[in-house]
Amino acid sequence: MLMMSDPFRQLDRLAQQVFGTAAHPAAMPLDAWREDSEFVIAVDLPGVDVNSIDVDIERNVLTVKAERKNTAPEGAELVAAERPQGVFSRQLVLGEALDAENVTAGYDGGVLTLRIPVAAKAQPRKIEITSGQGAQQQISA
Repeated sequence: MLMMSDPFRQLDRLAQQVFGTAAHPAAMPLDAWREDSEFVIAVDLPGVDVNSIDVDIERNVLTVKAERKNTAPEGAELVAAERPQGVFSRQLVLGEALDAENVTAGYDGGVLTLRIPVAAKAQPRKIEITSGQGAQQQISA
């Protein structure tokens, strides 16, 4: 039988849930990287129902909200509660170089993956220059 009578241990667990630890951050942990002409964000949301996930973009601010509900049956005696529950939110400011109009999202295996294309104006391009004799050359920008 598990004993949960140590008030200091309970206070420590509450602090870890609110503020997080290095191993278990309170916010939604994510990874972000650039893949060719896309910016990819992977957000860990294990145990979250896909219908409770909300992704919004307003003024180049990407907001991810999700809710993890209590999985214990109503009326059950809770012996341990270490998994964070409730509503979680994370905001990221998107740079002007990203195309916020064409974001795609997928959820698989507890990971929300957002793909944001790099705007065409931010893609590398060649610029033609002319010399004084009218000959054209290309240099990389």
